[in-house]
Amino acid sequence: MIDRRTFGTALGAGVGAAALAGLTTGCATGTSDAGRALGGGPGQETPGEETTFGPLKQIKAGELNVGYVEQGPRRGPAVILMHGWPYDIHSYEKVAPLLAEQGYRVIVPYFRGHGTTRFLSGGTPRTAEQAAFALDIIALMDALGIDKAILGGFDWGSRTGDIIAALWPQRVKALVSVTGYLITNLAANKKPLPPKNEWAWWYQYYFATERGRLGLEQNRKDLARLIWKFNSPTWGFDEATFDRTASAFDNPDYVPIVIDNYRWRLSLSKSDPRYASVEQKLQASPVITVPTVTLDGALDPFTPPGNGSAYRDKFTGPYSHRTLKGIGHNVPQEAPQAFAQAVVDADSLSLKAEGSGK
Repeated sequence: MIDRRTFGTALGAGVGAAALAGLTTGCATGTSDAGRALGGGPGQETPGEETTFGPLKQIKAGELNVGYVEQGPRRGPAVILMHGWPYDIHSYEKVAPLLAEQGYRVIVPYFRGHGTTRFLSGGTPRTAEQAAFALDIIALMDALGIDKAILGGFDWGSRTGDIIAALWPQRVKALVSVTGYLITNLAANKKPLPPKNEWAWWYQYYFATERGRLGLEQNRKDLARLIWKFNSPTWGFDEATFDRTASAFDNPDYVPIVIDNYRWRLSLSKSDPRYASVEQKLQASPVITVPTVTLDGALDPFTPPGNGSAYRDKFTGPYSHRTLKGIGHNVPQEAPQAFAQAVVDADSLSLKAEGSGK
């Protein structure tokens, strides 16, 4: 077993160390715990399916057959990285190798409705409320034999990590959450935002209509490309990068999952009774007590003002925050070194908490 406390004294050799050489002097601002500088598992590989950072594996977990990439040693500390919308696992194609080289076991799954993840039964409701995603990840952890993991995410992935950390803190060693606290409160979500903020959510209201559902069905890739450009105004992604992710939208459940997710947030889609007890707890906006690093992209149109102050009181455990200058919404793909460092720093916060007996 690798001694995680030794990573502050030596960087890993090779590409990982070179790529991470400038991490601690990059674009982070705000409170920072330097921590330790950064320097195959269960499931079957999917024939003919491969990403740019490893072969895809499939495993039955809960009501899904989950597609995922795994890197790093089986016995390393587990890290689960979760993507957003309209994105996929390739948001972590540079983050995962950096962490794997430092001894972490990195799992990057496709969410329901994306990539090679499939429902095991055609009769299962294509529910996409927030609780469903959290329970999917817990089921995946159980299937992979992971008792406790560091969770990292942005967008849908941040919300999912926040939920698990809030309701099942015993399963979370530490958390990295882009845009801070994203657990949806349905009552609060009924209140209007300032016009500029409402405008940024145009697609949420588009998807509330049948016209929007048809638009997503017929123009899923063009719509995603438009959102990428709006969400990350300085990210010069090329077509090959976009196409790798866009293939994940060919999933047969993609449209119903996306539509239900955004309609549910506006209370236009009924909650699934199976998740009622979980959602009841989430509507109380529970605090997060696990060690956490929050990240904001300074150019992300959804980043709240105040350098993290808008959600600071929701994190009551060991905590660090930084804002990434010149970065938009897709933080792990736009700033992979900074995101990887945040994972290591969150892990360091957890080790300090363990050492102090907190």
